[in-house]
Amino acid sequence: MQELSDRVAIVAGVGNLGLALARRFAEEGMRVVLADIDEQVLASAEAELRAAGASCLAVPTDVGKLAAMEALAERTLEEFGAVHVICNNVGVNPRSANLWEASDADWRWTLDANLWGTVHAVRVFVPIMLAAGDEGHIVNTSTVPGLGGRRGNSPYVVSKGAIVTLTEVLHHELTSAGARVRASLLLPGRIAGGIARSERPAEYREPGDEERLRLERERYEARIRDRQAEPDDEYRTPEEIAELVCTAIREERFYVLTQPEKAVAQVRRRTEAIASGGEPVLFSG
Repeated sequence: MQELSDRVAIVAGVGNLGLALARRFAEEGMRVVLADIDEQVLASAEAELRAAGASCLAVPTDVGKLAAMEALAERTLEEFGAVHVICNNVGVNPRSANLWEASDADWRWTLDANLWGTVHAVRVFVPIMLAAGDEGHIVNTSTVPGLGGRRGNSPYVVSKGAIVTLTEVLHHELTSAGARVRASLLLPGRIAGGIARSERPAEYREPGDEERLRLERERYEARIRDRQAEPDDEYRTPEEIAELVCTAIREERFYVLTQPEKAVAQVRRRTEAIASGGEPVLFSG
């Protein structure tokens, strides 16, 4: 898709990286639909884009609910008449926990938002894009550890690993269908500012959660402060990543790596471990 101007882009998840994607699409002259469960974050993003002269629409959306994604599609078509690009950028990471320590609510929230949100987007929007017969592009955000494994962020890494496979399958199925729609897998490493912190919806809270969630928020905020205080060449700004995404859409590039040397080296180590029957590789990033 060489021409982005006047096309319609949906960005699901508009904190930090998602906001940078929305800004970049608006700079290209695209009409932008913002989708997020956090209405305060959504209103702030919409106000910023409108102040910059962008044509945009904000739709409160819980991507983990199929009906909410269907409503997002309906509102988008009512307002702009088409969908050309969709970025499934939601990524909640409830807390640092081993597989056996993460609670039922941790797992349900993470899988609903990260994995089911992407599944719903594919099920709802791909048929719309195929029926239109126009060029289109789907960008699914995973993470470098989604290519292997990283201890401590178990539900998050598992959900993002599933998105790797989902997007690879999507590419082959779109190709075999002769579709003009393409897919990209965004694999960010370290992002300046990190993942925008989402408040846990009430349905995913458990008795006694308040104190644990307060401590998690404090630890998260401390990590962000430490990252901002430490100069690190490995971090990519959201704006740099948004530029890579635009290039990938234009060039129909599938894998979008923000730290290609490091990611490829880790994938090679994993492949060597598989071939040799060794232990699995611990991913960082």
